[in-house]
Amino acid sequence: MKFGATAFHISACLAMLFFLCGFGSDRADEVGSDFIVTAAPAYEPLAALHGQERFPKGAQLLFVHEGKTQPLVARFAASADANVSFEGKSVLFAGKKNASDPWQVWELVLADQSLRQLTSGTTDAIRPLYLPGARFVYAQRTPLGFQLNSASIDPPSVPGEPARDREILPLTYTNANAIPTDVLADGRILFESGFPLGSGATPELFLVYSDGSGVESYRCDHGVARWAGKQLASGDIVFTHGSSLARFTSPLAHEERISAPSAEFTGAVAETESHAWLVSARAASENHYAIKLWKPGDSAMQSVLVEPKNDLVEPVLVAPRNRPKRHPSGLHPWDYANLLALDARLSRDGPLKGTPVSVRLEIEDANGHAGVLGTAPVEQDGSYFVQVPGDHPIRFSLLDAHGTVLRQERGWFWARGGEQRICVGCHTGPERASENRIPAVLLRTTTPVDLTAPRPAQAATNSAGGR
Repeated sequence: MKFGATAFHISACLAMLFFLCGFGSDRADEVGSDFIVTAAPAYEPLAALHGQERFPKGAQLLFVHEGKTQPLVARFAASADANVSFEGKSVLFAGKKNASDPWQVWELVLADQSLRQLTSGTTDAIRPLYLPGARFVYAQRTPLGFQLNSASIDPPSVPGEPARDREILPLTYTNANAIPTDVLADGRILFESGFPLGSGATPELFLVYSDGSGVESYRCDHGVARWAGKQLASGDIVFTHGSSLARFTSPLAHEERISAPSAEFTGAVAETESHAWLVSARAASENHYAIKLWKPGDSAMQSVLVEPKNDLVEPVLVAPRNRPKRHPSGLHPWDYANLLALDARLSRDGPLKGTPVSVRLEIEDANGHAGVLGTAPVEQDGSYFVQVPGDHPIRFSLLDAHGTVLRQERGWFWARGGEQRICVGCHTGPERASENRIPAVLLRTTTPVDLTAPRPAQAATNSAGGR
């Protein structure tokens, strides 16, 4: 049986089609589009952040059209994580043809149901998302946890010759799990990981460019677990705390709570053309997540799709959508990065209890052990300029004249090889802009202090600040 980009050609005599409780034609009209959901007997939304299985009892993608559902892909032991292409004509998903297989990324063309496998290997590849430029991003299980990769949709080839391997680009470089949740309109990838990045366990939302550069927190008001961020047409990012919804909006440097009906949410909001939201939620009296329709401001949600024995999660509309901007990478062909701090004394954590005279660079190895690569001077205006190893977990500590740590980054980040990056201060937050002046370090020299390898006197020194 074939189906188009926006509808199945459904025959009423097919026994495999069935109505699910709580779905009516009026609700279908309000949704305004076909959609896809993941149905699973059990769903653990944060399991992947601990390297575990989100669907311990299996999962199946369902295509929903006018109140009727059908498995999106036949003869698969498991399928999940649907992401519809910008034209609305194809779907990326994570699937297992056999129950013993690892999750892999597949693409389905809706018009003819043709399938192709986009990843291969012995470890799980999950949560694929389309990127502009005929690429996609996904999370690949590694010995260090799930890491973000991007790859080409179509492997490069020469006419008449076999296709070569897809160009795979690692995007994350910490010893922690990272799971993509959305590709934003500006081309950046929104992903969830633990805070502090690389060492913490509280779910938080981060950003990275499609070449792996520019990693940062989306907002710096950390503390409450938040996950499953999705961008609305307005540009706002909606996410969940589990028992509530919240958003990041451009004018505010902190999250804004959303006054939503009382429920437990899995996140992954899908915004309809009428700006209503498809959400996966369950009330205190319900055993499983259901798909519900909610218009912000309404006092109640309306059930759209309910399955008494399954969690219904990850709703996604089958419709064309705006293509994100394609990020033009500015990375140089180096194995190091140059980092300039304009004023390391500035921080959301308040004033320092001393004067910083040097900055210490620490690096983390694959076993989670921290070591010191060296120090560089901090100018009187708080600026410093250093060269660091590319594509490795690193962090900085500010030291006074006695070598005492005045402030230390709690987590880890990375700089891509060939990246040149400037920061305003240490964890200053997005609300602070740089001063219109030349930093003192650049008046003294335009050559960064080389911290790409341990100095002889420090090669065996461990991080004094610990973890």
